[in-house]
Amino acid sequence: MVTAAVGRYSDLSSSYLRKAHEHLAEGDLVQASEKGWGAAAELVKACAEARDLDHVRHRQLWLTVNRLVDETGDRELQFLFSQAESLHGNFYEDYYDESAVASYLGQVVLLLDKLRPLIEPSADA
Repeated sequence: MVTAAVGRYSDLSSSYLRKAHEHLAEGDLVQASEKGWGAAAELVKACAEARDLDHVRHRQLWLTVNRLVDETGDRELQFLFSQAESLHGNFYEDYYDESAVASYLGQVVLLLDKLRPLIEPSADA
């Protein structure tokens, strides 16, 4: 069910993605990375919230992604989410160059495109 919280997470995701691209253009790869991760995490939270699933802890985000894979059969969701998660690691360690951050942000965009239609749980779920 789409609630105010679901809408808030979705809006945050869009805002973080915009900021990620702005930071990338400015050369701030650490902030671009964290905003990219945030965009992915917030949309997973929207999907979790719509299904009344817990999403406070990092592990619960993965459980939500796994549930979405079960619902859709789309295992690429796990791969794309792991790419987003690697950006989170880059926030702490600053090991990616500009090309890598841009590439992983591209993976985040693909993930978000796949997640948006899943915000509302399917009737068979």
